Amino acid sequence: MKSCTTVRLGCVDLPAFPLQLLLRRHPEWRAYPAAVVDHDKPQGLLLWVNEKARQQGVLPGLRYAAAFSLASTLRAGEVLPAEIDKAGSELVKTLRRFTPEVEAAREEPGVFWLNGAGLQRLYCSPQQWAHVIYQNLCGRGFAANLAVGFTRFGTYAIAKAKRGATVFDDPVAERTAARKAPLQRLNIEPEFCAALFKLGIKTVGDLLLLPPGGVRDRFGEKAHRLYCMAAGDLWMPLQPELPEEPITQKYILEDPEDDATRLLFVIKQLLHPLLAVLAKRHQALVTLWISFAIDHGGRIRELVRPAAPTLDAVQIADLIRLRLESFQLDAGVVEIELTVESCTATREQLSLFERSVLGQVEAPRRDLEAANRALARLRAEFGDESVVCAKLNDGHLPEARFIWEPLHRVKSPKPKPSTAKTLIRRVRTKPGTLDGAPLRSHEDGWLLGAKCGAVDKLAGPYIFSGGWWNREIQREYYYAETRNGDLLWLYYDCIKRQWFLQGAVE
Repeated sequence: MKSCTTVRLGCVDLPAFPLQLLLRRHPEWRAYPAAVVDHDKPQGLLLWVNEKARQQGVLPGLRYAAAFSLASTLRAGEVLPAEIDKAGSELVKTLRRFTPEVEAAREEPGVFWLNGAGLQRLYCSPQQWAHVIYQNLCGRGFAANLAVGFTRFGTYAIAKAKRGATVFDDPVAERTAARKAPLQRLNIEPEFCAALFKLGIKTVGDLLLLPPGGVRDRFGEKAHRLYCMAAGDLWMPLQPELPEEPITQKYILEDPEDDATRLLFVIKQLLHPLLAVLAKRHQALVTLWISFAIDHGGRIRELVRPAAPTLDAVQIADLIRLRLESFQLDAGVVEIELTVESCTATREQLSLFERSVLGQVEAPRRDLEAANRALARLRAEFGDESVVCAKLNDGHLPEARFIWEPLHRVKSPKPKPSTAKTLIRRVRTKPGTLDGAPLRSHEDGWLLGAKCGAVDKLAGPYIFSGGWWNREIQREYYYAETRNGDLLWLYYDCIKRQWFLQGAVE
């Protein structure tokens, strides 16, 4: 690609991209006025319309019912954002055949920037590169415009203003052509465009005649940003989407294997990590390629395709089993490689996968309404005070640090993430007395009575005193680890000269 500079940038524009997707879905509508609506209802708003609709007075912003009164043969339908995103991702993959760096416009579906630097060995000129891209898009049934130049805004403005493929040999020619681009072709707010039109400003060149400070003060930061991009004062590097690495799993067998059952067992071990990666990417399996390396040379490649994209390991494993039973191996298999082709997964597929495959790490799904119905039956039988929950309270004594209040409805818990091990302290509302005082012996250590038994470790004392305003309190708290594995929380009341069990730690 010979040029006066090494910087090459291309911009592809698919005008009214959602409308093109709608007409690809319904090719018979091309002969009629057609439009994309936000909702397929009489009060739905028209978002994009074709030229036949414009000729009959149907414009974006009209209600579906009002547009139908102007064009009785109007065809309209919805194009969901998921469909637009999927088609945009497929086009990015297509354009990567011509350059490894492709950036899709986030705010304007159907606009893509391509890096044309370093392709001299593949294409003899920028004209050939643009021609190949343009012909490929037209061959796929898209109406496309393409500009190859040197700047992001310049190629964008020209792709919006001119039909077909346009290539510039020097930056001056690109800048001159970009200044002639009509503002109404650019993706700017209609109010801003209308205000400029009233001032007689119709092209990018007219906009650049205004003072930049006045544009910002009168029209805001977004208009000022557009001005800076058109003037070349705001430079943004290309931000290409990185291609996802292919999802593969490989296993090398120690000895050649020709038994289908044992091969299936190995493939199952490789399948679950593949599905876990797919679920992490919010994708589902469309096609599974199984490659067998045969002993002493040769390779067999088998295709497994479920009826619909899925993350169901059981269904896929059953198809693999049927496939393995249908062919004979001339020699043992020494290597197995799995490769996945995928698509975007639905929410139901991801939810099913989390319950079936990741159940050991995912929180179980709970029916809160069923729990509330059960609690209502308890209240009806035993009274409102029978269903309560603990609430933290300001109190001096540990047993006064919480109160019980009625529980009317159960809510989903929202635990705070923590890497530390969580311990639960169970506190008795009324501390219980221990059977006699703890004794110290050389053989058994601390004895806490018949119920608690002997103590291996004792931590404390943690002295607690106060209550002078009501009654004097003086306690010595201990943590006692018994030989049974229990961790008890107890204290010695210095005034009553008695040991009490305050609670336990689990």
